[in-house]
Amino acid sequence: MKTLETSQSRRTFIGISAALAASAMSPRIALTAPPSKPNSKINGVQIGTITYSYRSLPSDAESLLKYITQCGISTIELMGNPVEQFAGAPTRSRRNNKDLLNWRLSTSMEKFEELRKMYTEAGVDIHVVKFGDIGNPDMPDAQIEYYFNVAKALGAKGITRELSEKAAKRLGPLADKHQIMIGFHNHTQIRPTTYDGDFLSYGKHLGINLDVGHYVAGTNESPIPFIEKHHERILSLHVKDRRINQGSNMPFGQGDTPIALLLQYMKRNKLTFPADIELEYKVPKDSDAVKEVIKCVDFCKRCLA
Repeated sequence: MKTLETSQSRRTFIGISAALAASAMSPRIALTAPPSKPNSKINGVQIGTITYSYRSLPSDAESLLKYITQCGISTIELMGNPVEQFAGAPTRSRRNNKDLLNWRLSTSMEKFEELRKMYTEAGVDIHVVKFGDIGNPDMPDAQIEYYFNVAKALGAKGITRELSEKAAKRLGPLADKHQIMIGFHNHTQIRPTTYDGDFLSYGKHLGINLDVGHYVAGTNESPIPFIEKHHERILSLHVKDRRINQGSNMPFGQGDTPIALLLQYMKRNKLTFPADIELEYKVPKDSDAVKEVIKCVDFCKRCLA
């Protein structure tokens, strides 16, 4: 498989990225309130965000919804902590692992359905929920069932967690039973061949939450051939801009991740899984996470114009 330097026209990539980066930083960006019902599907490509992007701000479910709609985003990957906080989970200062487990196994789905309704009425779809420990070896089966039931109550199509073949073996039959996809998220340990073995064979609803920035930083290759190969099993993307050789996170258009070419590829091939912005570069002192996500959304719009 070719490297990032040779698998695409480097000059074209740099030219597109530089132009988009310059335009994204231009003063004509309007940070005004979007319409009451956001719509971030751009020429057929669904742009979303993971709510981890707003971690520097108060992150309760109500505050997150405000940020999301301010950014004009209509679909999200929602972190599990604000979900459970909204539903009345014991606070961190007043719980131990046993208390939390007992709460999970006894709580009804009513508050999760209420959360889904609140987001839906605001025009935001919760397409993925992140429960990063689902399927861990010491997790009771009943807790795994609880996570799947929460995902259903939220209307989510999938749950994300980190790469683990042991978890894949355990979760495959349960994901098929519930018809909820498990999207395995990568950091820079991923390789182009990571999913060539048995990983996805343990269940039809096992899939990939591909972080394209980490992919580029870890492999020095474009993620587009990987997406072309595995698109049928991709639950969602995490879109960030990183430099090759384990390089830093950068504002969109300033790193080596071919975001423009990637989004154009998705548009051309009518790929329907969401491309979720993950804000990981350092937020400037005169800005905040909402303003930076808006810049990222605007960058994606320009890529897809």
